[in-house]
Amino acid sequence: MENIYYLLFFFLFCWYFVYLRQVSEAAKRHVNRYCKDAGLQFISLARRSSRLKISKQYGICIYSTFDFDFSGDGESSNQGSLTLYGLKLEKVNLPAYRVN
Repeated sequence: MENIYYLLFFFLFCWYFVYLRQVSEAAKRHVNRYCKDAGLQFISLARRSSRLKISKQYGICIYSTFDFDFSGDGESSNQGSLTLYGLKLEKVNLPAYRVN
């Protein structure tokens, strides 16, 4: 009977890493679209944290925070943050940045 629990734990562990990969790809799509719409140059993306969260609006889902680097003038680099509930974009926070 305990082998079933080990197997279940293993599959949950594998599913979690596959799901986190999907979340990372969704974050990259969101930040690319945001930078394109705002006229910014996208540089890089990194996950800050991911955790299980319960909210009234979304229910039980994985809440992820990403940091991304961008440039407004093509010379300097700035860092913004992006938050996702599951695969859906919640908000994008940008600091003040220089533009051309």
